[in-house]
Amino acid sequence: MADRTPHAPARAKKAHRYATPTPGPLASRFVALELLSAVTTRGQPFDEALDGHADFARLPGRDRAFVHNLCATTLRRLGQIDALIAVCLERPLADKADAAIAKNILRLGICQLVFLQTPPHAAVDTSVQLARKRRASAFAGLINAVLRRMGRDGIEMASSQDAARLNTPDWLWESWSETYGEETCRAIAEAHLGEPPLDVTLKGETADWAKTLDAKELPGGSLRLWPRGPVTDLPGFGEGAWWVQDAAAALPARLLGDVSAKNIIDLCAAPGGKTAQLAAMGANVTAVDRAAGRLKRLQSNMTRLGLKVQTVVADAALWRPAQPADAVLLDALCSATGTLRRHPDVAQLKSPGIVADLAALQARLLEAAWGMVKPGGLIVYCACSLQPEEGTQMIARVLASGAPVERVPIRAGEAGIRDEWINAEGDLRCLPSHMAEMGGMDGFFTARLRRKPE
Repeated sequence: MADRTPHAPARAKKAHRYATPTPGPLASRFVALELLSAVTTRGQPFDEALDGHADFARLPGRDRAFVHNLCATTLRRLGQIDALIAVCLERPLADKADAAIAKNILRLGICQLVFLQTPPHAAVDTSVQLARKRRASAFAGLINAVLRRMGRDGIEMASSQDAARLNTPDWLWESWSETYGEETCRAIAEAHLGEPPLDVTLKGETADWAKTLDAKELPGGSLRLWPRGPVTDLPGFGEGAWWVQDAAAALPARLLGDVSAKNIIDLCAAPGGKTAQLAAMGANVTAVDRAAGRLKRLQSNMTRLGLKVQTVVADAALWRPAQPADAVLLDALCSATGTLRRHPDVAQLKSPGIVADLAALQARLLEAAWGMVKPGGLIVYCACSLQPEEGTQMIARVLASGAPVERVPIRAGEAGIRDEWINAEGDLRCLPSHMAEMGGMDGFFTARLRRKPE
């Protein structure tokens, strides 16, 4: 799904923690190094690492923005950066802890020099200082030499790279090429290289808020803007007039039609973007999630928005309502490969094996979903994944299995949906390369099913 990033369990390896130096250029880079290492060495999702890093929270706002941008850009351009490192080295760095630290220092330094255009003296000097203070002093000379070369030649070298291909892991490129064709695969990969805009869903009418937020209205009613400061500082956030939600993620709930006064179950609901949509449309919503902490966050979001929902802490594959619902929305835990613009760490943390495991879980959740709905009721299944195992193949298996459901095709024009977003089977297949003229969108798959009358 698009408003959270499912991931593989973090590796058990414990992080080294150091005292952050006096606030300044080096302090922010200390934090950036620890965050990048959390992702690349320990397999921890970037957002989770950010939330759990006390020193990041203590940095001044401007430094926090720099750290976030530096780490996100490094992860987004990791394939290019590693290729540049390889050109500069006679042999790869050894597979040792100090070498891993040195490699991440090089990655951050190259990102600053090549992609963020940081002044060379600042990027080189702070990188060498990091090496000397972070158990990688033996590599200080190497880091200095590589970064000085990058300061001279890095931008020109990067301009000749195939950025889309280098920054996409082989398994994803092969999957997308086979599923969508080589041309579309490349368009998807190129879309992932850009900074994503901010999309919001309004609780009420759009016209006045579009003007107030200096935003564009998108097909379906979402607003798109490019803020320069914290989201919480924007007009309307404090009073609960809107919430952050990618335009593609806002479409599945709208495919349930008029839900006013209907009983709707939202499975895997946290942090609650679709829950809020349903409640704002007048539905009686039961939000189910197995993570109590995430449901607490959902309830906090509903409080800010002034919306009332019922929450249930439970495994959605096992839980059943007291009475069948009118409809179920299942935003399944997935690989999140459709959200690489926002979560570039996903490319490093996911694998074909993880996708297969998630697809098996999704199948169980979908089977549970049709057991929760009345005969004739709708089930909307969605996943912020580009992988066919979590989308078209999933629905094809369900329909071929004899399950008591049938597809309700999605039509162009519903919820502002464009014809090119609908696949041959009548399901919604949003791609990051869609709506490119307006800044793109997350990759999302959505199918609408109806439980057959008994």
